[in-house]
Amino acid sequence: MTKRWLITGCSSGLGHALAARLAAEGEQVVATARRPETLDALVTRHPDNVLAVALDVRDAEQCAAAVERAVNAFGGIDVLVNNAAYGQFGTFEEVSDAEIAAQFDTNVFGPWRLTRAVLPVWRAQGGGHAVFVSSVSGTVPFPGLAAYTASKFALEGAAESLAAEAGHLGVKVTILQPGGFATDYSNNLVMPENRIPDYLPVSEGLLGALQGMNTKAEINSPELFADVVWRLGQLDLPPLRLPVGPDSEAFLEPAYDARRSEYDQVIKAGQHTLS
Repeated sequence: MTKRWLITGCSSGLGHALAARLAAEGEQVVATARRPETLDALVTRHPDNVLAVALDVRDAEQCAAAVERAVNAFGGIDVLVNNAAYGQFGTFEEVSDAEIAAQFDTNVFGPWRLTRAVLPVWRAQGGGHAVFVSSVSGTVPFPGLAAYTASKFALEGAAESLAAEAGHLGVKVTILQPGGFATDYSNNLVMPENRIPDYLPVSEGLLGALQGMNTKAEINSPELFADVVWRLGQLDLPPLRLPVGPDSEAFLEPAYDARRSEYDQVIKAGQHTLS
């Protein structure tokens, strides 16, 4: 059955690959980007089932307008993919108030305000599927990505809350946890204005790895991500969490094991009674 998709951050990378895959499958796609002209070629290839819409998820009026255009064009929205995001580099002390606020405005408040705008549509039509593109950073902290990691932890908390609150309305929620993909993420990293030399030993290694990510032959392709999300959209009972890419499991499994081990050592050993 053909589904109606609204996707953010489609100018390049994961969002563009997903929009292209869905369009090729005959799905109805509202592909959004801050610069919708980046989607001209996709619309030309699929004029009947792709609508390009200007959307900056930091703008509440644009969020509302994108939802309205999706409903007017296709009669509703079945799947919302909150994909638009960027990475703020910097350790905890290096990131300023303005930088952390900007990071959350795009990575957390943007998906929140757009999903909030879609929820009345889903209540009226009896359900829908909210997909939140998180990261392995939503579980695994990386030194030098404090703001980005915090935003992804927050995004996952918001998504889990939505699942608990709106499940009875037919709203399904999936949190995607991608590993490394060949996108412009590393090229678009925002560097903090304040760099503190004392943190270079723990942050510079990651920065170098991120900046060289697109040159690695083994890095995951955006087409792999698109295939996973396409197949996810066909499921009647999608999972709440879904690792994406073989390397995601390599990051997540040790992290979950470490948390369980700490729980066993601290809680079961009675150390929580120290207070």
